Amino acid sequence: MISNDEKVRAAIAEQAGEWFVANSEAPLDARDSAALAAWLKTSPVHVEEFLGVSAIARDLKDARTDPEFALETILARARAEDDTALRPLWPRLVDAVRGRTSGRWFTAAVTMAACAVLSLGLLWTWNLRPIQHPPAPDGITALHFETRRGEQLTHRLPDNSVLHLNTDSAVTIRYGKNERLVMLTSGQADFEVAHEPNRAFRVIAGSAEVVDLGTKFDVRLEPDSTVVTVVEGLVAVGTNSSQSHAPRFVQLGANQQIRVAEGEWPVTPVAVDAQQATAWLRREIVFDHEPLERVAAEFNRYAPKPIEVATPALRKLEISGVFTTDDPEAFIAFLRSLKGVRVEVTPTRIRVW
Repeated sequence: MISNDEKVRAAIAEQAGEWFVANSEAPLDARDSAALAAWLKTSPVHVEEFLGVSAIARDLKDARTDPEFALETILARARAEDDTALRPLWPRLVDAVRGRTSGRWFTAAVTMAACAVLSLGLLWTWNLRPIQHPPAPDGITALHFETRRGEQLTHRLPDNSVLHLNTDSAVTIRYGKNERLVMLTSGQADFEVAHEPNRAFRVIAGSAEVVDLGTKFDVRLEPDSTVVTVVEGLVAVGTNSSQSHAPRFVQLGANQQIRVAEGEWPVTPVAVDAQQATAWLRREIVFDHEPLERVAAEFNRYAPKPIEVATPALRKLEISGVFTTDDPEAFIAFLRSLKGVRVEVTPTRIRVW
């Protein structure tokens, strides 16, 4: 079974190949160059895969000048190998060079095989691109973004939508002819969707499925549910698995929120302050008479050291305020200002009692 890490690595390698082909056909314009630079800065793995594709292409170009790999030589060899017609390409290449004394031949054969696979994959992807999207970035079929604890990321996507990714989050976006499919596998994301009448924008996150109707909305994965908040426009929200006894989707407008849990449907949207719910976009956390236990849990999504509320009575203490996610010292000072609250900061945690 292929692991999630391997699937992610394969998707990144595919992106790298598509960027390389796009850049090789013609110089990228300023917008596409900026998009490529942003993609490379997303992760060191992106840089590694892009350089790997470049190295393979360079080796292929060098191999083409070798008489051993001239087209006439390869065709003649193929005609002479009637008994190996059904053997896979890779073992045949390895067997052909295994007995040679020079390592140069083995390297060249492996390079040729790798380039053949890569070229066929890139050609297939290239030919599947919608005709109405000729620029290179629109041909990218899969993108993956992730953040570590305390990090946030903003990225303009090839369809001109904007992705905002919160702390400790991961998302994979796949572009097809008829839809743009987003898989949120952890954390929280905010989407500013560029409307395309012929290509739906669909988000799968835990138990929920969200279909954009021209909007800006926020999706957060929690341990037992998925929370969807609409900032602008409209979305349709349903369950990730169909339930025959209930309507599949409900519609949400601006300043409405819905919580979708497995086995609990239908659910009625509630009114919220969407700006408060998406305060993380401004690197803020906003609380209005919330228990300290919940406030601490929210801070722990960002802070390098976890906050532990040791006294049971304090866990229910209601607090209000606006706090900055990247300034835990200010929050600690606020806690110390509360009557009867003591705070101890150690190298590994922040203890409140």
